[in-house]
Formats: sequence, structure tokens, C-alpha cells
Amino acid sequence: MALVTSHRFAATLFIALMTHYASAAPPSASVPQPEPLEAGKTVVPLWTADRLTQKGDGGAEVFTRSKEGRVQSVVNIHNPSIELRLAPPEKRNGTAVILIPGGGNRTVVVGSEGIDAAAKLNKLGVSAFILRYRIQPYDSAVEGLADTARAVRIVRARAKEWGVDPDRIGVMGFSAGGEQAAWITLKFDRGDSKATDIIDQTSSRPDFVVMIYAGWKNMDTSNIPKDAPPTFLTSAGADDAFHARQTVQFFSALFEAGIPAELHIYSHGGHGGAINPRGGIPFGTWDQRFVDWARAVKMMPKE
Repeated sequence: MALVTSHRFAATLFIALMTHYASAAPPSASVPQPEPLEAGKTVVPLWTADRLTQKGDGGAEVFTRSKEGRVQSVVNIHNPSIELRLAPPEKRNGTAVILIPGGGNRTVVVGSEGIDAAAKLNKLGVSAFILRYRIQPYDSAVEGLADTARAVRIVRARAKEWGVDPDRIGVMGFSAGGEQAAWITLKFDRGDSKATDIIDQTSSRPDFVVMIYAGWKNMDTSNIPKDAPPTFLTSAGADDAFHARQTVQFFSALFEAGIPAELHIYSHGGHGGAINPRGGIPFGTWDQRFVDWARAVKMMPKE
């Protein structure tokens, strides 16, 4: 009787395990590789295929392009990546920024908040890495955060190869990308010293964080880490009230925790827009304020 019971238990356990792995099966090694946003650029996938849990169809990414053919946004991201935009060697100053475009967790606006932003950072001697992170049907606080953390680890682990100072690696998130910047501020870790993967051993803590018109649905900011990175936050005000309020709330949490932070809320300017002059309004100068701040906190060298 005991033997029959044991066999029944084993069968039940086997069925439960098969059900679990069927619902969270990793994709095969043939998972579609991310294509470069621009011809000739280097794309580095964040994960090996066996560490990706697939949701949705698992097909190739889908680009939306302008009439001129430039990639504006990306959806269907199942194989997240960073795309290298290294500053020219003669200008490179060692500072690195992982750009996290927004898109409401439904798309990733890699044009204005990735390609364009990287070009402007490169002119300052800053190397940029455009992050394509997993969006819906994935969870921004789970897979999205894992991708953001992994991007920081990879850039730090390969800093020497890419001409980056491992102590001057920041993240710059726009809108839903700002949510990722907020999550990594709250949830970074110092790496797993027992891991066999050198990347897993590496810290996911950014050395600085930039949050541009950031927003999220749910986030508990009551427990800011004591060693959270210095943070720069900005948003338009009255005509982007939702994101302005969340930006102010996050700044207040950092302030109460004693974390160095700088806040700029402009009277108007709307949502979105990345880095551009915005017709000459004050909000169009936020990137200049960022540069001043980054130099003040010694994350960028002075000219």
C-alpha cells in the first residue's frame, strides 16, 4: 500500500513539474537575434537563451520606421539587448549612460529617446548604450527590471573593453524608461560573489540616475536604500501633471533618505520630447542642467 501511495505521489509531483516548466519554458537557442537600429551598429543581447522566459509569440522584433526609413520604435521584444553608441575615441571621457526609452511599456521609443539622445551624449564625450527591454506582456517590475539590472552589469563588466570608467556608469530613463530608472534605484544589488558568470558577480548599482518625465502605476518609495545613487529628475509641470507629481514624490523620498538629488519642474512643456530645444522654452534646456549637475557630482569631467 505504501508503495502505491509513493508512486501516486511521484506521478503527481511529475505532472506538477511538467505543468510549471510548460508555463515558463525557456526559448530555444534559435530565439530571434535583435537587429541593429542602424546599419553597422553593434547589438549585445543581455541573456543567453536558456535564461529567458518567453511570453507571447516569441517572434522577431517589429520596427516602426519614419518615411525616411529611420527606426522610431520597437515592439515584440523577447530577446532584450543594448546597442553600443561609443563616443569617438578622441572625445571619450569614460562616462557611460544606459539610455532607457519610454513608450508606456507597450513600445520602446528608440528614435528620439535612444538614437538621438545617444548622438547628443556622444558630442559630450559620453558613451551611450540604448536598452531594448522587455515590455508587455512582460512585467516592468520583473522582466523589465531584470533587463535594466543586467544592462548595468554588462557595461560595468566590459568597461575596459568599451573605454568606460566602471565607477561612472549611469542610467537615463524617459517616461516608462524612467520607471526602470526608478526601479533600479530601489532594487539594485552588489552582485553575487558565488556566481559562476562574471556578469552575475558584477554590481547592478548605477553610479548615477537620470529620470526624465518618469511615470509608473505602482511603486513603493518608502524604503530608499541608504546607498542609492545620486539622481537628477525633471519634468514639465501643469501640462504633464501626472508625471510631475510622481517625479516630485520620488525626489522627496530621496531627499528624506539623504540621497543627493536635484529636481527641475518646468512650468510647461508637455510629455515626451527627449532632448530637444522645444522652441526655446525653459524645459528645452533640461539637458544643460543635467550636464551641470553631472559635473558637480563628478560623474562627468569638466570641460
